[in-house]
Amino acid sequence: MAAGVRPELFSQRRRPLWELLIDRGFHKVVVLLAAVVGLVLFGILLTVVGGSREAVLRFGLGFITNSDWDPLAEHYGAFTAIYGTLVSSLLALLIAVPLGVGTAVFLTENIIPLAVRQVLGVMVELLAAIPSVVLGLWGIFVMEPFLRPGLETLHRLLGWIPFFSTTPQGPGMAPAVLILVVMILPIITAISRDSLMQVPISLRQAAYGVGSTRWGAIVQVILPAALSGITGGVMLALGRAMGETMAVTMLIGNSNTFSLSLLAPANTISSMLANQFGEADGLQVSALMYAALVLMLLTLAVNLLAQLVVRRLSLKM
Repeated sequence: MAAGVRPELFSQRRRPLWELLIDRGFHKVVVLLAAVVGLVLFGILLTVVGGSREAVLRFGLGFITNSDWDPLAEHYGAFTAIYGTLVSSLLALLIAVPLGVGTAVFLTENIIPLAVRQVLGVMVELLAAIPSVVLGLWGIFVMEPFLRPGLETLHRLLGWIPFFSTTPQGPGMAPAVLILVVMILPIITAISRDSLMQVPISLRQAAYGVGSTRWGAIVQVILPAALSGITGGVMLALGRAMGETMAVTMLIGNSNTFSLSLLAPANTISSMLANQFGEADGLQVSALMYAALVLMLLTLAVNLLAQLVVRRLSLKM
């Protein structure tokens, strides 16, 4: 200790009673709120599990591998909807990730003037605020008619491939994938932009100091430094895509007939629930609950995978 410094200056000050009471009260409120969130989630899980019990006992794991959905004969299988959920979400992610990360780089690096970047950033945030039903209407009346000639050409040229083997006649998997791209693009862009802005300026300066070009610094230094945050945003967007309902319901065709073709009508779990739950009765309600349980488990798996990937990437940085 330096000479002339009194030890009592480093002692902890005596806190007033009212400060201690506020701290304890705040701690209890935070614990209570966290417990409420956990209880709500647990209650939802119990409701879905209880509602699906009859279908689980009757169909077992065959419900996941069977594509037959016949309410009249009471034969139910959700493979078509599960397949549509996974394929539409993954394809949308495959398209949206390069676009979103590229847009984030465009908005954070000094490529264009600051005023233009700010305007584009606000536009991205406004895109995220558009209701899904509005995007669905835009997809029906604008996007799908605009894309149909191109999809027909794709079918004529590549119709020998199973993924393009059916003639596009309107709603189908491809329009649903593209509307999902529009919906998850703002999420990926916003989170990627925030992650890139958190990269220390000293890291950028060090990259330029050793002679790196702008694009070399972005690809080799800045993007790897923000990779954990970007990955978390991508996984969050995947969860949003898997659970999206209205826009996908309006564009996917809602067909329970299984097809590998991206141009044919398809279905997702969320769309199936939205279309059938209001008029379902008896065993069909339990089957829909079973499908909802599968969707919850898929979403839980995505969230756990996101936390694992982000943690691994954070430890490497």
